[in-house]
Amino acid sequence: MPEAVMALPADAADADAESGPMALVHRAQKGDGAAFAELVAAHYDMIYRTAYRWCGERSDAEDVAQEVCIKLATAVAGFDGRARFESWLYRVTLNAVRDLQRARVRRGRQVAALAEVSPAAAPPDQEDAAATSQLWRAVRALPEKQRDAVLLIYAEEMTHAAAAEIMGCREATVSWHVFEARKTLRGLL
Repeated sequence: MPEAVMALPADAADADAESGPMALVHRAQKGDGAAFAELVAAHYDMIYRTAYRWCGERSDAEDVAQEVCIKLATAVAGFDGRARFESWLYRVTLNAVRDLQRARVRRGRQVAALAEVSPAAAPPDQEDAAATSQLWRAVRALPEKQRDAVLLIYAEEMTHAAAAEIMGCREATVSWHVFEARKTLRGLL
């Protein structure tokens, strides 16, 4: 574990070591159980919300969130500080979602996407609700990169730059994935 802490860039470690989320990360990397618990508690809602938007089902989102929290116990040691912790955690969460989806495909099951993106965002009109549900089902059926770009930009309300950081690509590539997704969605809807 100490190697991961030493791998942090000096300026990032110095700037964030005293306070904020990075202080919790550094303490968790050193084996501080209380810091790890606080880190999980502080980010659990984001983990669950992200998993729910990608999976579309509460039970799957709960499974993914639980898996991410378990993985986080060992993975936090590998966090090197090159990206923001939240961006890194998004990637861990998206990888867990993909793992779940691949496991379902291997077992011959399809992932059902029947839930609304967010109950609070559901339109009051039944026709609007049905259209919204159909749209998000179509988004979840997009190719992986297009789906990720659309969900990060529109569901998570991130900038293209923030989405690019999470997806590990350039901002222009995110814009291209969104453009391609729009074309695909026009054909599906």
